[in-house]
Amino acid sequence: MKILITGTTGYIAKRLIPSLLENNHSLVCCVRDLTRIPEDLKNKKQIEFLKIDFLNVEAVSVPMDIDVAYYLIHSMSTSSEKFEELEYTCAINFKSIIEKTICKQVIYLSGIVNDESLSKHLQSRFKVEQTLKSNNYGLTTFRAGIIVGSGSASFEIIRDLVEKLPVMVAPKWLKTKTQPIAIRDVLTYLNKALLEEKLYNGSYDIYGPEVLTYKQMLLQFAEARNFKRFILTLPVLTPKLSSYWLYFVTSTSFKLASSLVDSMKVEVIGKPSNINSIIKIEPISYKEAVNKAFAKVAQNSVISSWKDAMISGVFNKQLGQYINVPQYGCFKDVRSKEIVNEKQTLDKIWSIGGENGWYTFNFLWKMRGYVDKLFGGVGLRRGRRHKTDLVAGDALDFWRVLLADKEEKRLLLFAEMKLPGEAWLEFKIVKGKLYQRAVFRPQGILGRLYWYSVLPFHAFVFQGMLNHLVKK
Repeated sequence: MKILITGTTGYIAKRLIPSLLENNHSLVCCVRDLTRIPEDLKNKKQIEFLKIDFLNVEAVSVPMDIDVAYYLIHSMSTSSEKFEELEYTCAINFKSIIEKTICKQVIYLSGIVNDESLSKHLQSRFKVEQTLKSNNYGLTTFRAGIIVGSGSASFEIIRDLVEKLPVMVAPKWLKTKTQPIAIRDVLTYLNKALLEEKLYNGSYDIYGPEVLTYKQMLLQFAEARNFKRFILTLPVLTPKLSSYWLYFVTSTSFKLASSLVDSMKVEVIGKPSNINSIIKIEPISYKEAVNKAFAKVAQNSVISSWKDAMISGVFNKQLGQYINVPQYGCFKDVRSKEIVNEKQTLDKIWSIGGENGWYTFNFLWKMRGYVDKLFGGVGLRRGRRHKTDLVAGDALDFWRVLLADKEEKRLLLFAEMKLPGEAWLEFKIVKGKLYQRAVFRPQGILGRLYWYSVLPFHAFVFQGMLNHLVKK
């Protein structure tokens, strides 16, 4: 079966693709940026990559013999003024392309939309569902509750809250009811729906077996982690204050925090249907989903994370536009040192950031992260997806990985912290010597003042980092 997948580098698709490959399907994976193709998928014979931006469709040649297409495009933290328009545009363009093929079925993963006072994002998803309907193919829509899995937004945000706050003074929306579902169950629905004619032109709510409040989810999460937590809810926290509360305590961006608060005010309870008997599935409980997620974390085998989505930071362009580091009009800090053990140095470079830290003067890196968070940036709280693995597009604290090539022995990072300019940090090994280069392209006088204000710290922060990387 030939299957087209959108949102290839997103949280869901990264987990769906391996299971489709195991079942010997041929895939056409749509990507907006060819430099973000996951390394483990690049040389797969079963996969054809198609460069396409559904917001701006140009002359794109899509294979005619597509059997099924997955629509997995969402814009949870896109600009609040335009996200509805952007989602509608993507859906229209996708539909026009698929209708030119012989595609029999489109499978769309949406959110439960059965409340009369829907949040803006759930309203938008419902509009997308209506837009995707066609006489040319059967549309199967799965409306999921909150998805729980290693690396999912809900899992990581709840984890942040539970692990950091023994006592929580929380907004009243923690009493809102919802029906969470495990990521493994979502993938089962998506897999087993393939060419299932009973599901054509139907919408199905998919959810776990329990109706829980957000407060109960936090407490059950704490129980699964053997933590004792106390939660006090206050009615005085406005949506804006609630957004700031989420933003400062967790690793989410303010835009995403605002979107989440908007959604969390609305009860999301699934409507019963016969979908479980058709798919032949019994969804697991919330606590079991949490335990399975932590099993993945413990094994260091988190496949995808919501933090790696480009929209989770300030970076909104293609990676390839930044790989060629500018030479002119920039300030540079270039240092080099002979290497004692090349493999060991390379491993240290690939393990930088996250829980491992930046090797020297970590308190200064943390301080820079707090300042960034204070001014609306991403801070250091995103960490990294994997302790030792990096691929282009990964979030790495307040950096974005532009290039991670172990064969070329080069790691290139682009800064996503709040800056009066643009910044790159590069590590490269050439002929037994490690070159460490920081490049800053200032914007106006403020950018130049910023560079000179941090310059004194470079002498020991960057030099100390270089010394640690080459040390045996």
